[in-house]
Amino acid sequence: MKTKWKVTLGAGTALIAAGGIYGGIQYSKKDIITVQTGRAVRQDLTALVTASGEVKPRNYVNIGTNAMAQSRILDILVTEGMHVKKGQLLAKLEAVQPQAEVSAQNASVRTAEAESSAAEATLNASDENMRTLAAGVERAKAELEKAKVNFARVEKLYTEKLIARQEYDQRKIEVTAMEATVREAETRLPQARAQRAQLTAALSASQRRITLSQANLTRAQDVLQRTFVVSPLDGMVTNLPVRVGETVVPGVQSSPSSLIMTIADMSLLTAEVKVDETDIVNVKLDQMADVTIDAIPGKTFKGKVIEMGNTAILRSTGLAASQSAISSQEAKDFKVVVALTDPPSDIRPGLSCTAKLVTAARSKSLSIPIQALTVRQKGDLEPKPEGQQKDPPPILDPAAAKAKKEEVQGVFIIEGEKAVFRKVETGITGATDIEVLSGLQEGDQLVTGSYKAIRTMRNESRVKVDNKTPGRTES
Repeated sequence: MKTKWKVTLGAGTALIAAGGIYGGIQYSKKDIITVQTGRAVRQDLTALVTASGEVKPRNYVNIGTNAMAQSRILDILVTEGMHVKKGQLLAKLEAVQPQAEVSAQNASVRTAEAESSAAEATLNASDENMRTLAAGVERAKAELEKAKVNFARVEKLYTEKLIARQEYDQRKIEVTAMEATVREAETRLPQARAQRAQLTAALSASQRRITLSQANLTRAQDVLQRTFVVSPLDGMVTNLPVRVGETVVPGVQSSPSSLIMTIADMSLLTAEVKVDETDIVNVKLDQMADVTIDAIPGKTFKGKVIEMGNTAILRSTGLAASQSAISSQEAKDFKVVVALTDPPSDIRPGLSCTAKLVTAARSKSLSIPIQALTVRQKGDLEPKPEGQQKDPPPILDPAAAKAKKEEVQGVFIIEGEKAVFRKVETGITGATDIEVLSGLQEGDQLVTGSYKAIRTMRNESRVKVDNKTPGRTES
C-alpha cells in the first residue's frame, strides 16, 4: 500500500510541476501580439481618382421648334443614326399662315415700290418745271434790262427833241410791261418750290413705306424659315423622338413636346464623370485618364481632362448646390470632362463608363502598404516609468492635456521583439501603397496586419511575426 501511495503522490507532483511550467510559459506570452509584416520598398507609384459617368459628345444640339406657335410636323427627312451636314434640311413643319403672310408682305412691298416710282417721276417733272421757270425769270430780267437800255436812249433823244412823244411813251410802256413779266415769273418760282417740297415729302413717305414693308417681309420670311428645321452643325442624329403628324410646341424647355431631334458632333467624344468632392482638389486640366466602358468590356481607352466644373452637384438630386434653397451636408460631386483620344467607331452617347484619372506619379519612390499607416495620440507614445502598469492620473494643465491629445501619423517598426511607433510624412496615395517622404528607410520592416492589432497596439508592444497565415480582415 505504501508503494502505491508513493507512486500516486509522485505522479501528482510531476503533473502539478508540468502545469506550473506550462502556465508560466503561457503567462509569459500573454502580452505578445501576433502580427504580419512588410517592408518599405522603392517602386513606381501612381495616384488615381476613380469616377463614373457616361459617354457624351463634346458638342451636341437639342433641336426644337422656333415657330411662333405650335406646329404639326409635315415631313422628317432623316433617321436616327444618320450623319448630316451643317445647313442640311432635317424636317418640315406646317407653314400655311407663314406662307400667306410672306405673300401679303411681298404684295405690300410691290405696292410701296410702285407708289415711290410714281412720286419720283412727279418730282422729276417738278424739277424740270422749276428749271424752266428759273430760266423764264432770267430771260424776263434780261428782256427788262434790254428795255431799260432802249428807254434810256429814247429818253435822251426825246429830251433833245429828236424823236416824237409817241415813241418815247411806247418805250416806257415796254419797260413797265417787262417789269410786270419779271414779277410774274418770280411769283411762279416759289409756288413751284413749295410744290416740289410736297412731292419730296411724298417720296420720302413712300420710301419709308417701302422700308416698313421690306421689314415686315423679312419678319414674315423669318417666320416661314423657322418651319424648315436645318442642322446647325456637322454630326449625327442621336435622338429622334417624334413622328410625322405630331405637334411640337415652342418655348417649353426640357419638354418632350418641344424636342424634335438631337444632333451630336461625333468627332470629339468625352467621358463626363462625377468626381467626389474629396478628390476634386487633386484633379487638374490636361491630366491623363484611363476610361473603361461597360458596354465594351476588356478594353481601356486613353483620355485627357479638358474641363472641370466649379459648381458642386448634389448627389441625390443632380442639381447644383447653389440652386438648392436650403443648406445641405449631403455628399457632393464635381463634373469633370475627359476627351477620349481614340474612341471606337461603334461607341454611342449615353454609355456608362468609368474614368481613372492619374493625378500624380512617382518613379522609384519609397512606399509602404496603406494599411500599415495608423494614428496615435502623443500622450500614448510617451514611455511609462519603470514598474508603472496603469495610465498616469489626468493632467490638469489644459495646454499640456491638449498637447498630449495631438494626433501623430506613423507606423509600427519591428525592432527585435517589439513594435516601435515611428512618425512618418506621406506623399501621394496609390491603389494599395502610399508614398513615404520621411521617417523610414528602404528595407525597414513594419507591421501591416492585422487591422485589429494595428488599431489597438501600444508603443513598444511585444510582438510575434507570423507571415505564413494572412491576418483576418476585421472592421
